[in-house]
Amino acid sequence: MEDNSIYILKNYGVTKIKLKEILLEKGISRNKLCSLVGANFDLINRYYNNSISRVDLDIISRFCYVLNCNISDILEYTPSNEK
Repeated sequence: MEDNSIYILKNYGVTKIKLKEILLEKGISRNKLCSLVGANFDLINRYYNNSISRVDLDIISRFCYVLNCNISDILEYTPSNEK
């Protein structure tokens, strides 16, 4: 039986935030997004640069609403090749 416990140190994949790609595709600046979602630039910039460690589901919901997209357009999970 395979052990899928996260308590065992292993590479279990990567989640990427694709906000940068969406904003470039839609022609929306980070400053504009700040005003549309009611968040400060530093927070938006961390999502934009995929350098955030804890995702706020309220912010992700605001992104989806304002950018007219789905959560899967913003977050992408790539599983590890290790098994």
